[in-house]
Amino acid sequence: MTAERRPRGNVRWVICGLLFAAVVLSYVDRLVLPVLKPSLQAQYGWSEQGYANLAIWFQGAYGLAYVLFGRLVDRVGARIGYALAVTLWTIGHVAHVLFTSTLGMAFARVPLAIGEAGAFPAALAATGEWFPKSERALAIGIFNAGSNVGAIVTPLIVPVIAMTFGWRMAFVATGALTILWLIAWLGFYRRPREHSAVSAEERAWIEREPAERARPIAWRKLLGLRQTWAYMLGRFLIDPVWWTFLFWLPDFFNRQYHVKMLDFGPPLVAVYLLADVGSIGGGWLSSRLLSRGWQTGRARKTAMFACALFALPIAFAAHAPTLWTAVLLIGLACAAHQGFSANVYALPGDLFPRGRAGSVIGLGGLTGALGGMIMAKFAGTILATLGSYQPIFLVASCAYLVALGVIHLLAPRYAPVAPEQIA
Repeated sequence: MTAERRPRGNVRWVICGLLFAAVVLSYVDRLVLPVLKPSLQAQYGWSEQGYANLAIWFQGAYGLAYVLFGRLVDRVGARIGYALAVTLWTIGHVAHVLFTSTLGMAFARVPLAIGEAGAFPAALAATGEWFPKSERALAIGIFNAGSNVGAIVTPLIVPVIAMTFGWRMAFVATGALTILWLIAWLGFYRRPREHSAVSAEERAWIEREPAERARPIAWRKLLGLRQTWAYMLGRFLIDPVWWTFLFWLPDFFNRQYHVKMLDFGPPLVAVYLLADVGSIGGGWLSSRLLSRGWQTGRARKTAMFACALFALPIAFAAHAPTLWTAVLLIGLACAAHQGFSANVYALPGDLFPRGRAGSVIGLGGLTGALGGMIMAKFAGTILATLGSYQPIFLVASCAYLVALGVIHLLAPRYAPVAPEQIA
């Protein structure tokens, strides 16, 4: 099979840029509290278990809302679904300024989590509308890289804002940025056939795979499909590792290497720059293999296997002799996660009809959040009793190989769902 010729016209990549910016903002808003955690913990006397409970509340609300947003996006589409998500998470994010205890902060984390839960279902739905299968994993890898950019930007700007204007202004200033994005999204985003800037050639490229009218699939039918469980269990196994990085990396650097809030920037920037490389690289690899004629399942699983190997060295991060050795080991694991997840996120679009994957995506988000809740409780208990990150990093090191094994067992041929299975 010869390489495919790309069409003239790049509106779909502008859409991808908007999705990228939204993910950046969602992770900035999500990570303000973890960056401030060592300072607020000292100022207000937070316990490790109290902070772990914050993570549990966030992930529980996130997981439940992910299912609802997946269903909602199937009904109302990516444009309205994403706008609603951004509005909700901005309200919750700014509401953090009203509280000083971990219990109070939980009231703000819940609407933040509910809104942010809509980000990926809407982004994946937009990707399904705007990208053919051969480009989808690359597009997902690009916008998913926004999580790393958000994780890079946050420790650079938040400590400066907090030290200059107080910690509350860090929430207000970062929350205001999402309003600007919302205006741009509502003004520019349309479906390909409704967008005046899309050329006929680009529209034909996007729509060369047949699309069906979006209709939610009954839960009973979804849960009876091996493809659904491949996605759900894959997310259950890998999402907790990423949640752990997001919630506890600043604390790890502070606890292990005595890094202060104003000095979080360089190590966190390095970690998430490596994660960016992994996110784009993992999506690029499977897309490249597809363009060379590989079968979809073989291309996706090969990329996932390569990424899983890069996660293994994090098992040694807790005993790294220097800060920058630990940064390298953790950064490789973050790159592995993002590359692996770019291909896992492509599974619903690969195996379910276009426009009907939102509910599957929602179920995957729920199981990923459940896994994250278990991991948060585990991490809080380990840190309160042992004071060591070693068991946490051991779990992270093997999660991806286990996840790939589960996905392969459930979907060995990576066969798309037959129409009669979801009729």
